[in-house]
Amino acid sequence: MAEPLVATAGPAADGAGRRPWPAAGGSSERAVVCFPFVGQTVGGAHISALHLISHLDRTRFEPLVLLHQPRGPLAELLAGHGIAAEPAPRPEFMAGGNPLRDAAVFCRGTFELARLLRRRAVRIVHTNDGAMHSTWAVPARLAGARLLWHHRGNPGARGVRYVAPVLADHIVCVSAFATPGGAWWRRRGQCSVVHSPFDTTSQPPDRTVCRQALLDELGLPPTTAVLGFFGSLVPRKRPDLFVAAAAALRRLAPDLEFIAPLFGEDRGGFGAIVGQRAQALGIIERTPLMGFRYPPEGWLGACDLLLVPAVDEPFGRTLIEAMLLGTPVVAADAGGNPEAIRHGETGYLVPPDDPDALARQALAALRDPTGRAAMAARARADAVARFGFRRHAEALMQIYDRILHPRQPSPADLVAPRA
Repeated sequence: MAEPLVATAGPAADGAGRRPWPAAGGSSERAVVCFPFVGQTVGGAHISALHLISHLDRTRFEPLVLLHQPRGPLAELLAGHGIAAEPAPRPEFMAGGNPLRDAAVFCRGTFELARLLRRRAVRIVHTNDGAMHSTWAVPARLAGARLLWHHRGNPGARGVRYVAPVLADHIVCVSAFATPGGAWWRRRGQCSVVHSPFDTTSQPPDRTVCRQALLDELGLPPTTAVLGFFGSLVPRKRPDLFVAAAAALRRLAPDLEFIAPLFGEDRGGFGAIVGQRAQALGIIERTPLMGFRYPPEGWLGACDLLLVPAVDEPFGRTLIEAMLLGTPVVAADAGGNPEAIRHGETGYLVPPDDPDALARQALAALRDPTGRAAMAARARADAVARFGFRRHAEALMQIYDRILHPRQPSPADLVAPRA
């Protein structure tokens, strides 16, 4: 006889008919936490999840990592960190954009995924991107597991606004900016903000050596100021606005020797548009496209300033990485940036979509090397204190405990709804 997909409600079951987990201290059995991933690409969400898995308390939680595409860059990254991964029961996943295909994937795979979760006694399914939210939310519910929906995108995303309230036991957002609006957020204790984790223990590379290596590659003298852009070449990241800011800087300070390289992968051909904009502004020789470089630390450390023109960025990793490396940041006052930077103390914030403001603030910082160095030191100390791996893992494990052992939340658990 096939095993049931939904636990039978009884005196000890919760309102959804799912089995309760023994109270803290009542069992030595570890709770299995399933982390499903596509496996085809590696991004900030995967890096954060990888370090969470590495820092889980193995006396309390046992990770089960599943890959729909088990041969690819994510599998290699996990193996390099000593994290075991298994193939998901089916390679297909719901990717969005094709409703008929997604419906077929749902019909073919949902019950099979649920059976796996029941067979492996999974207590929590922790999803980290849109495809995995869509693919695993219903199987988690059918299997009687708790669903932790880790939202790293725009607050207006339909999934977190309309699906997560129905299926998720808890939503974790990477910033207060990323929390969506809606009356359902008034449900107590259903959402938490946990900023992404970073390596706060490693010593930054020698910035002088990094800087000289970059200038040597570009054939420039050591007196050249370096203003960097790091991120995918897509409209939301505003690389075209970065180019416009470089042109504005040249107008403001025609005698300043500077270079403004763009580091990042060209997606969808937007790099060609950026190049055309640079050509039209007469700044093409100062804004070379450097491509994607990994690891980024040496290139970030080579910059005198990091410019972050992106808007609606939930919580950019590059900004924090620059702070940890001692590279001062000038960022748009938008998205999650104000949650990472205190203007004038740990970085600079300027009005969004304003290349002249970005250029003016960059020029002021370049002309004040003493103040820039003091700000960089404060920014690094602040990032070390706030964004470590252990702090992030402890916050997530507290949420695991909370959804496994429901309690009446305190006022500190509440997340105010967005206007």
